[in-house]
Amino acid sequence: MADHPVDEKLPALKMATTGLQHVAAMYAGVVAPPLIVGAAIGLTGTELTFLTGACLFTAGLATLLQTLGIWKIGARLPFVNGVTFAGVAPMTAIVASTDDRNDALPVIFGAVIVAGLLGFLAAPFFGKAIRFFPPVVTGTVITLIGVSLLPVAFGWAQGASPSADDFGSATNLGLAGATLVMVLLLRRFTRGFVKQIAVLLGLVGGTLLAIPFGGTDFSPVAAADLVGFPAPFHFGAPQFQLAAIISLCVVMVVSMTESTADMLALGEIVDRPADERTIAAGLRADTLGSALSPLFNGFMCSAFAQNIGLVAMTRIRSRYVVATGGGFLVLMGLCPVAASLIAVVPRPVLGGAGVVLFGSVAASGIRTLVGSGLEKDNNVLVVAVSLAVGIIPITAPEFYHSFPQTARIVLDSGISTGCVAAVLLNLVFHHLGNGSREAADVTHPMEAGEEITDGAKAPATP
Repeated sequence: MADHPVDEKLPALKMATTGLQHVAAMYAGVVAPPLIVGAAIGLTGTELTFLTGACLFTAGLATLLQTLGIWKIGARLPFVNGVTFAGVAPMTAIVASTDDRNDALPVIFGAVIVAGLLGFLAAPFFGKAIRFFPPVVTGTVITLIGVSLLPVAFGWAQGASPSADDFGSATNLGLAGATLVMVLLLRRFTRGFVKQIAVLLGLVGGTLLAIPFGGTDFSPVAAADLVGFPAPFHFGAPQFQLAAIISLCVVMVVSMTESTADMLALGEIVDRPADERTIAAGLRADTLGSALSPLFNGFMCSAFAQNIGLVAMTRIRSRYVVATGGGFLVLMGLCPVAASLIAVVPRPVLGGAGVVLFGSVAASGIRTLVGSGLEKDNNVLVVAVSLAVGIIPITAPEFYHSFPQTARIVLDSGISTGCVAAVLLNLVFHHLGNGSREAADVTHPMEAGEEITDGAKAPATP
């Protein structure tokens, strides 16, 4: 019997290029949290480079653990792990509440260790929730993942920083558009291997195109060291403070919820649906990777939804491709020069490619919803309300501004709120009371219905 595409081992060159494509897709997401937190602490340029390299290194280790797996740890799916952005706000809050900024990272690392270990113990219980994620729920969540990520791509397309003079300039938007067009043309008019690495080629082409416009900065390469290692506890031994631990335990719950949704989404895309055992093993990899990450000066790790879009678009489902990408991340953590090469890619170029990647995730969700039974009223309500709740943080970012910061960790994540809403509504309409009975068919808006005349209802003519 032939191996499932998830377990397929591709030729070395193809494995390397497609793995590098995954690194390019998620690089900006990995380096953003350490840059933001490091800037809040006031780290020097050298320390900031060290912290960023450490996060790349630990993201690579977590990805290898997730894709290759050991014992009952690892989903063994093409699943990329990296620093979760959900922890940025509470980590900066921890920094602000720490009297001595030199203690900020040790306090954060101590809280991440505890949250990771507790999450590891809770993983099997999350795995048992699989029966509450039918297609109407998973399709909604997959769609929200794509929709929630699209604003990230739009932000990248405008430039590296909102405070920059050229943020949102015609040049930046033009570079993003040109990259998008290159990816689309390569996908339309090429075949085979070239077609599969269209995103990587688009990133290279966009980077070269940006050179005449001064959009490509090679200074990170010149300033980077050839060899470096994230020495354990470089910033000091971990410290354990209750408030910080509670805050990051909340983040861990959010992270595990999103990872569960991501695994369900990825399972549908690669035609290997994630069952209870897979979810539990994947969450063990997430949480163990998070618990070990502070040892090498890294932050909490979680699934990277943007890479699901890459799998959906390229149809390369091999977990060994993503494991190769994890290997590249480890090397980047050990070789700052290698890490700096990805940093050369201008943010607008990443934004142009991101439109394709993240849009592909949303399209995959819509495809799942098509087969989820939307001819039933109850399912339509589950999808309608869940999408509305999940889109709130995107369309109205300050909607929950009056809530406590701890609550906003969950509420400001459209993926988390939409996922919770979908699960709860599915419980109400399909599991509680009479909800398990079949709902009535939805009347199509273009079909003849009941006509209302003078306050009385008259039957529609056939």
